[in-house]
Amino acid sequence: MMRRWFIVAVLMAAAGLGAGAGEARARHRIDAAPFAHSPCSVLDGQPCTPSYCNVFNHGPCVPEIDYPLGENLQLTILSVPAAGDAVRYQKPDHDLNTIGDLFAALRACWSPPDLAAARAGMQMSVLFSFRKSGEMIAPPRLTFATRDAPSEVRSAYLDAINGSLGHCLPLRFTAALGGAIAGRPIMIRYVDNRTLQQPYRQN
Repeated sequence: MMRRWFIVAVLMAAAGLGAGAGEARARHRIDAAPFAHSPCSVLDGQPCTPSYCNVFNHGPCVPEIDYPLGENLQLTILSVPAAGDAVRYQKPDHDLNTIGDLFAALRACWSPPDLAAARAGMQMSVLFSFRKSGEMIAPPRLTFATRDAPSEVRSAYLDAINGSLGHCLPLRFTAALGGAIAGRPIMIRYVDNRTLQQPYRQN
């Protein structure tokens, strides 16, 4: 008889704990809006969104959020795209709404230097950011050029990059894409893979 009463008491206690946990979850509902929730700690009784703050922080602290876009948007543009990639080098006929649309527009903008000034295999990378309006915040900043490339070759490719981008700007973003990428660094690596009579030779 005592054993039966003991089992009943254990079951009632478990039910009470379950109800208490349910009430706790109701009191600590997760707010899906970023940064709208209260800071949380690993000492809390249940997870809070989207991650815990460190107990050694003097607080308050805001958990990190995994944004859909990375810190850098990186793109490689070839002067002669592969046959299977030709469609990716066509400018969309609508306002740019995705990163894929943006990359396609940037690929379609590229016009390499004239053959007389070009060098086969030349590579150059630039970094820049857009405003919500589709304009660049500042001129592209050179971050890489093929090693030992002569100054006149560098100038020819940098002029071609600035001219190509300037000819296409401002890009037409949807409100959603403009807000998502505004101010984010975008790095483009241009690769001249044309067959030229003046191949670039490294020393």
